[in-house]
Amino acid sequence: MHARFETPLATLEPGLRGALAPILAEPSFNGMLSARQVMALMKAGGLDEDGLCLALLPLAAACALAPVSHFNVGAIARGIGGNLYFGANMEFPGVPLSQTVHAEQSAINHAWLRGEQRLRGITVNYTPCGHCRQFMNELNSGVDIVIHLPGRAPATLAHYLPDAFGPRDLSIQSLLMDRVNHGYSLAKELLSPDTTPLRGGLSVETAQGGTSEVSCVTAAHSSTPEASCVTAAKTAPPMNGLSADDPLLQQALQAANQSHAPYSRAHSGVALQLADGRIFAGRYAENAAFNPSLPPLQSALILLNITGGDCRDIRRAVLVERDAVALSQWDATCATLRALGCGEIHRRLLEG
Repeated sequence: MHARFETPLATLEPGLRGALAPILAEPSFNGMLSARQVMALMKAGGLDEDGLCLALLPLAAACALAPVSHFNVGAIARGIGGNLYFGANMEFPGVPLSQTVHAEQSAINHAWLRGEQRLRGITVNYTPCGHCRQFMNELNSGVDIVIHLPGRAPATLAHYLPDAFGPRDLSIQSLLMDRVNHGYSLAKELLSPDTTPLRGGLSVETAQGGTSEVSCVTAAHSSTPEASCVTAAKTAPPMNGLSADDPLLQQALQAANQSHAPYSRAHSGVALQLADGRIFAGRYAENAAFNPSLPPLQSALILLNITGGDCRDIRRAVLVERDAVALSQWDATCATLRALGCGEIHRRLLEG
């Protein structure tokens, strides 16, 4: 069992605690409870779904990373099939607060990445801020999603966000959590690279000229995370160790093809690889109000954290995104990953 669950688990009623402890102790526990597990926990604790979700909130909040605010928020998203998905706020020292993840975003994104297609409700230990209310309005559940809070009667998003503005006002047909496949492939590389070693025992390929992509390599876990950025030629052979069939690159491509960016069309995905080889991929989730949009890096970090991984254990990362569109995730992705100590960051472009 992850150490973060030990204290909140001890506070639960004995019946629920006894049924939940073996689930949390499973090495495969990933922050999601299946509908079958939910039914068993409700029976063991003598609770309905609302009561169970409220009881589980301290465990979700225990997943928070809040080194700036020291304020842990937990959220539990409820899927249409009965699954429950943990979420928690995340803060990253050394980068702007705009890179912060809210607990509601975390739980919703977690459900989305697990393949959930629609949410019935969300339980949170504090009332959702305006940012999160607007983020939820992007969902295909719309203002009908039910928000559950301790000590309050359940109410729909329409209650918490009256006179809402969202994707439907802009005639957007594809909503967040709708199943999509944009059909992108990786852009063809053009030139052959030379490989030049850089500090930290890493290497990058330097371009011979012409159109190029960027790879950013830093000394991993350096106390001064300054980047050495070079251009890497577009070529079919491996670029910085990323061959076309590299699982890291393929998972980022799949994430980009499932991303939600109906306003900018700047579809993108990120994949992160830990020292133990595990890969976590995330998708861009754009919002009609722009600011509540969730970057693909944060999407991947949510999954990594909720699954029990350490954000400072990232060894390789790749951003896959469209070129020649209104925005790029590259600078913000590099800044946050460098702050987390990641030493190898790549960018590849999409076509199609």
